[in-house]
Amino acid sequence: MTRREITQLVALLASFVLAGYAGFRLLAGNPIGTGAWFVGSAVVHDLVLFPLYAGVDAALVLLLRRRPELATVAGVPWLNYLRVPAVISGLLLLVWSPLILRLSSAAYRTASGLPAQPFLLRWLAVTAALFVISALILGVRVTMSHAGSTPRGAR
Repeated sequence: MTRREITQLVALLASFVLAGYAGFRLLAGNPIGTGAWFVGSAVVHDLVLFPLYAGVDAALVLLLRRRPELATVAGVPWLNYLRVPAVISGLLLLVWSPLILRLSSAAYRTASGLPAQPFLLRWLAVTAALFVISALILGVRVTMSHAGSTPRGAR
């Protein structure tokens, strides 16, 4: 085995050990509740969330195929610059939804001693920042695309 393969094997084994430890700690408290949460979240994702976000994405792709002039900004495809911040924001909402929606603020305050008030505003700020950063990156790419397409004599 090469040194790279050994390093990959050690990293894989370490990740299994870490995942096993996390699973052991997670199931030590309330295995029935934890199992129900995992099954419930898988069912909700597969029957509700996946059809919802896949349908929105498919409708957007279909619209862009029918109107190809909308698919690019100055020759640069923009759809992934919308998808990436939307997915990250959605994952943050999914993970932190009880606190963002203030569904478990009393339990959170009891466990941490901190208020759950800032979570909605912080999630909105992070979401806005993700979309702004994505738009800036798209703007840079459009600018670079224009700079690269300009003939040398025209500069």
